Amino acid sequence: MHSILKVLALSYKNTPLEIRELLAFNENDSKSFLRNVKSMLGIQEAMVVSTCNRTEIYYASQQDLSSDLVKIMKIEKGIATSENLANYFESIVDSMEAARHLFRVSLGLEAQVIGDIQIGNQVKNAYQWSADEAMAGPFLHRLMHSIFFSNKKVVQQTSFRDGAASVSYVAVDYIKDLVNNFEDPKVLVIGLGEIGEDVVRNLGDHFKGEVCLTNRTQAKANDLAAEYGFKTIPFESFPEEIEKYDAIVSSIRADQTIIDKELLSEVSILRHKFFFDLSVPRSIANNIEEIPGVLLYNIDSIRQKANDTLEERKKAIPAVEKIIEDSIEELNSWSKEMEVSPTIHKLKNALEEIRQNELARHLKKMNEKEAELMDTVTKGMMQKIIKLPVLQLKAACQRGEAETLIDVLNDLFDLERQVKKEQ
Repeated sequence: MHSILKVLALSYKNTPLEIRELLAFNENDSKSFLRNVKSMLGIQEAMVVSTCNRTEIYYASQQDLSSDLVKIMKIEKGIATSENLANYFESIVDSMEAARHLFRVSLGLEAQVIGDIQIGNQVKNAYQWSADEAMAGPFLHRLMHSIFFSNKKVVQQTSFRDGAASVSYVAVDYIKDLVNNFEDPKVLVIGLGEIGEDVVRNLGDHFKGEVCLTNRTQAKANDLAAEYGFKTIPFESFPEEIEKYDAIVSSIRADQTIIDKELLSEVSILRHKFFFDLSVPRSIANNIEEIPGVLLYNIDSIRQKANDTLEERKKAIPAVEKIIEDSIEELNSWSKEMEVSPTIHKLKNALEEIRQNELARHLKKMNEKEAELMDTVTKGMMQKIIKLPVLQLKAACQRGEAETLIDVLNDLFDLERQVKKEQ
């Protein structure tokens, strides 16, 4: 490919959560990092994709700058650990493979939950932050718009994005369906581990009612609630607060159930109340369904629905990969043509210089009308003359034979002189 695209990447596949947390980048972190790699390494084109499951640096360079990028990351994040973080990263230095990797990440093929729709928005944000820092060049612009177009084709032509495919997303999907007709629906989330946090983020993205969070560590509940404008209550007070909520999601880690029939016996059930137990071991006792108006959804039923959706998505993977390969082929063709664009530019300038010089020799002999006619005629001639060399250059690019033709044109029209004149 024309752009020497590379990627330095770590993901949930080989990196523990505590390391991913250390290297997670928000908008300010990403922009600061981009400014640093530009000033310290001279990189002119780069993008940072950072989610809870991955941190990836895409950059254009002739050299593999992986070790330098890891050092700047550690400085940026203030990481003093002696652990060799570079061991968690994979470096992809082949431009075609780096582009293909970004396609796969953006479209959800590399997501922890296959087909995850959130990653597409996260990549869009990363692209915007890169553009804000003037670090998105012609190749990255073209690559990203090709990805956006491919994403539309995946949605329109495949079942890859159909249905909810994670436990947290399924739970939120159930909640929306069950309380959709309630006036002022309210949800309480108990426990903010990895699953509980995912539930909160899905509620923040897809639920319009009131949401309240409670957690043994109050600071985490406060931080997450502030991010989405949600409420919090102290963990020890949730038993008295349950009555206020229509849906209660528990993903708490506990040795025994924290919600049972006895706890709910004093609760006034004025309309249906829905409980979702995402904990292992279970944190909500099955006997709560003995109370009229109370329904319980456990991790097994929710996971089964997610698994059914995942199976359908997996069937669509070959169609998604075909869309990606078609897009990569188009991008590669465009990239090859970019290799000859400087030569085309110099050839046009050389022919225009000849045209202008010849016009200047005869202008004194022509009146204004004749001069305009001559200008029009010679422009048309130049466009016809240059058309075939341009087509031949582009065709030679696709065959991988452009270098010989470029040398011939350089010799015929002394194109290197054009470069010196422009400098």
